[in-house]
Amino acid sequence: MAKYKVIEYVQESYDELIHKTSWPTWSELQSSAVIVSIASLIIALVVFLMDISFENILKLFYSLF
Repeated sequence: MAKYKVIEYVQESYDELIHKTSWPTWSELQSSAVIVSIASLIIALVVFLMDISFENILKLFYSLF
């Protein structure tokens, strides 16, 4: 009985993926990839700056002792 439910689930998932899903065009994918790349670089830069700042603050703090 459970075997039939699994087969039915796979068939319904395949049908949904093929017939009921709207896929983006190639140009939409490219523009999304550019946006994600730029956002990732900005976040990496912010994390880098925070890391450098905390490093310098801790060096200053430890030099007091």
